[in-house]
Amino acid sequence: MTKILVTRRLPSSVIAKLKAAAEIDLYTGEAAIPPDELRARIADKDALVCLLTDTVDRSVIDAAPALKAIANVAVGYNNIDVAYAKSRGIVVTNTPDVLTESVADFTWALILAITRRLSEGERLVRRGEWKGWALDLLLGTELRGKQLGLVGVGRIGRAVAARAGAFGMRVAYTARSETALSGAEAMPLDRLLLTSDIVSLHVPLTPDTRSLIDKRALARMKRSAYLINTARGPVVDEEALAWALHHHLLAGAALDVYENEPAVHPDLLTLENVLLVPHLGSGTTETRTAMADLAVENVLAVLAGRPALTPV
Repeated sequence: MTKILVTRRLPSSVIAKLKAAAEIDLYTGEAAIPPDELRARIADKDALVCLLTDTVDRSVIDAAPALKAIANVAVGYNNIDVAYAKSRGIVVTNTPDVLTESVADFTWALILAITRRLSEGERLVRRGEWKGWALDLLLGTELRGKQLGLVGVGRIGRAVAARAGAFGMRVAYTARSETALSGAEAMPLDRLLLTSDIVSLHVPLTPDTRSLIDKRALARMKRSAYLINTARGPVVDEEALAWALHHHLLAGAALDVYENEPAVHPDLLTLENVLLVPHLGSGTTETRTAMADLAVENVLAVLAGRPALTPV
């Protein structure tokens, strides 16, 4: 019988769909499956359903001679050695589209929260230090008339741009290839950093984007600007960001992803002008269920000899 390894608990409806078609080996630990256990349990499997927290490198792929499909329950796939999987005839899939709207909504939630200092206010109340309404208490900044700078305009970047009009913001963007975005101004990254009031990151993690936002980039931003990252953690040099925030080279930052998740650079933890969220961008019941379901549909298609729905 066909055997599938699933590295994390998924919605029961999705697991039931898998069980109807194959023998399932479900890892039930709270954290990511340990590498040694992943290699051991994948040895006799025909397919793998995994998450971004699972490193699927050559050693894992070589441990599974019968492997035909790797389905990542995520848009990103930098955790998988895609080129090596392809050389072995293994189909790798991801889950684009289904999380676009939830991540775009969440990006705006971060923008509003950091510019209006919501996390600072919440901490003030919890500490019992709020003394009542005051005219100058935790003053934030308004968005109307300001520039939203998008670094990357794929599906999510475009969805974020589409919401900007509701807040009276103009949109600028920079992209790796020549891309048209209606109602927005294309510009080089340096100019975008110099002129934007909000800089929001929406690029995949590649050798070119790793530490894209470093000391030099941060020093070019407005002192009144805010950085938002819902893309991939290593796109931002966290040590450089902590330095820039400490020296007030920008007004604040909101991060949903980190260089070495779940670890966060310790200097960021001490700063008030940064909002730190535990990778919740696609975190709605509807979206996470749709992601898992798409991953499973990809696996079932490949194992049945059909083309994958969303191959990488």
